[in-house]
Amino acid sequence: MCGIVGYIGHREAYPIIMKGLQRLEYRGYDSAGIALYDGNQINMSKTKGKVEDLKNKSEKNIAVNGSLGMGHTRWATHGVPNDVNSHPHYSNSGNLVIIHNGIIENYEAIKTELSKRGYVFESDTDTEVLVNLIEEVKKKEKVKLGKAVQIALNQVVGAYAIAVFDKEKPDEIVVAKLGSPLAIGIGDREFFIASDASPFIEYTNNAVYLEDEEMAIIRPGKEIKLRKIKDDAVAYPMIQELQLNLEEIEKGGYDHFMLKEIYEQPRAIKDTYRGRLLVDQGIIKMSGIDDNLERFMNANRIIIVACGTSWHAGLVAEYIFEDLARIPVEVEYASEFRYRNPVITSKDVVIAISQSGETADTLAAIKLAKERGAFVFGVCNVVGSSIARETHAGAYTHAGPEIGVASTKAFTTQITILMMMALKLAKEKGELNESRYHEILSELENIPKKVEKALEANPLVEIIADVYKDSENCLYLGRGYNFPVALEGALKLKEISYIHAEGYPAAEMKHGPIALIDEQMPVIVIATKKGHYEKVVSNIQEIKTRKGKIIAIVTEGDTQVRELADHVIEVPEVLESLSPLVTTIPLQLLSYHIAVMRGCNVDQPRNLAKSVTVE
Repeated sequence: MCGIVGYIGHREAYPIIMKGLQRLEYRGYDSAGIALYDGNQINMSKTKGKVEDLKNKSEKNIAVNGSLGMGHTRWATHGVPNDVNSHPHYSNSGNLVIIHNGIIENYEAIKTELSKRGYVFESDTDTEVLVNLIEEVKKKEKVKLGKAVQIALNQVVGAYAIAVFDKEKPDEIVVAKLGSPLAIGIGDREFFIASDASPFIEYTNNAVYLEDEEMAIIRPGKEIKLRKIKDDAVAYPMIQELQLNLEEIEKGGYDHFMLKEIYEQPRAIKDTYRGRLLVDQGIIKMSGIDDNLERFMNANRIIIVACGTSWHAGLVAEYIFEDLARIPVEVEYASEFRYRNPVITSKDVVIAISQSGETADTLAAIKLAKERGAFVFGVCNVVGSSIARETHAGAYTHAGPEIGVASTKAFTTQITILMMMALKLAKEKGELNESRYHEILSELENIPKKVEKALEANPLVEIIADVYKDSENCLYLGRGYNFPVALEGALKLKEISYIHAEGYPAAEMKHGPIALIDEQMPVIVIATKKGHYEKVVSNIQEIKTRKGKIIAIVTEGDTQVRELADHVIEVPEVLESLSPLVTTIPLQLLSYHIAVMRGCNVDQPRNLAKSVTVE
C-alpha cells in the first residue's frame, strides 16, 4: 500500500514521476502528491483522489520543470484522505520535503515534544512529525541531512520507506527502509526511487533493493552511499538485474489488469513449473527443497502462514500435503499467528506464502518462527522481496507482475508450487506408488490446457453475471479440496463488487446458513465429479427445495446437477487434488463481470491495497 517514486538526474523529473505513480496505482491509494525542485524552489501539488486528478491539478497550478522530484500515492492510516494529509510533507522551515510509506507508532509522543519546541503541524499524519523530527535533529546536532535522518530514525518505532530532500543540499536525496519496500534504479548519472521496479523499468535494468534498517544517499554522477541506520556501518549495495519487461506491466488490449491476469493463468502456471516439473524423467527439481530435504523429511509438522488469497492457497495445500505426503499441516492467519504465543519448535517447517513478498503480517510471522528455531520456506512472486530475503529458502512462482489488487494468478501459481513441493516430498517419503505419482505429474503438466478450456466459459459466465449483478448476498459452497475455492470465490466477489458473500463447506450449510436461503439468494456450488459428488448433490437438492438460485460448477458432461441447477458452468475433468486450479476460473470471471456491470473499479477496489505493508 502507498507508492513512492523519485528521480534525480539530468532528465525532466515530472513525466517520469507521474508515469511512475500511474504504474503504482495497483498498490491501492486514496490521494496523491508530487514535489519538484527547479533549482530555486520546491513546487508542490497534492490532492485527494487519483493520479489523474493530481496530474490535472499540478499542470494547472505549479511549474512542473526540474530534474529532481518525488511523488507519492497515499493509503490513509493517520488522518483522513484529504489534500492536507496527502504526501509530500514540508518541514516547518520549508527546506525539507519527505514522502513516507509505513507507520510511525510513537509519533504522538514525538509530536508532543516537538510542539513544546515550537513546531506547528498542519496535517494529522505521522509523516509530518517525522520530517520535523529530522529538521530538529539537523538543527540541534548541527549535522547534514543524511546524519540527521539516521539519528531521527533511531528514535522512531514503526515501519517506513522514506525519501527526503533538503533544499540546502539540492544535489542529493536520502532514502531509508524498515519494513516497507524500496528500490533504487541506477542509470547513467541518474537515480530512480520507487516502491518497486515498475516505475523505472524502461530507463534501467539495474536496481538496488534496500535491506531493513539501511539508508542511502544518492547523488548524480556518484556511487550510492549506503549505511546501516543503527550503527552507521558501511554497507555495500548489491546491484540486481531486473527481470521485468514493459509489456508485462501494460494491459495488453484487455479492459482491466484483472481480466488480463485471469487469462494469463495458463502461461503463468506453465512458467511456474517450467524447468522444475520434468515429467519425462519423472522428477521434480526444486533447489529450495533439494538443499533442505532433511528439514522437510524430519519435520513433525508444517505450519503455513499467509493472509487473504494466499491463506486460501495454504488451505488447499493443507489437503495436498496431508493427502499425498502424510505430513500434518496447520494453516494460520499470519495476522493472528504472532499474537497468540504459538507453540513452535526446531522440528517445525513454516511455509510463508505472499504474492508481493512484502506482507507485513507474514513478515512478522516469519521473524517469530525463526526466533523459535523453525525452518522457514517462502513462496512468493516478487524477486528480491523482503520475504525472499528473510526466509531460509523458498520458491518463486514466476507468475509475472500481478497489478490487479484482487489476486487471481497468484492463487493458481501458489497452488502449483505447493503441489510440486508435496509431490516431491511424497515421493521421497515413499507415500506414493509410482503409478499415482506419474499420474499426478502428467495431470499437472496438462493443467494449463485445462485452464484454457475453463476460460472458454467466459461468455456464459458473463450472461450469468448479468442475472445476479444486483444481488445483495451470495453463498459459495464446496467440499474437500474445493472448500478453499469456495472461500476464495466469495472473497473475490466481496473485494471487487462489494456484494456480501460467504464461503462454507457444503455440509455446514444445514448448520446455519440454510436459514438465509430464499428465492433471492444465489448459491454457487462447486459440484465436480471427483470428490464428494453425491453429498454435494444432496446439498443442492436442499437448496432447490428452499427456492435458492443455484449456479453450479460441474465437470464436463454432467447431467445430474444440470437437472437441479438454474445455471451450469462446465470445467474440464481433472484429478481431485488439482481441481482447484480449474474450478476457481469461472468464479474469478463471475466476480469480474459482476463488478464491471456494477460500475466498480475492478483493478483498484475501494479501501484495498495490493501489498499490505503495515500491520
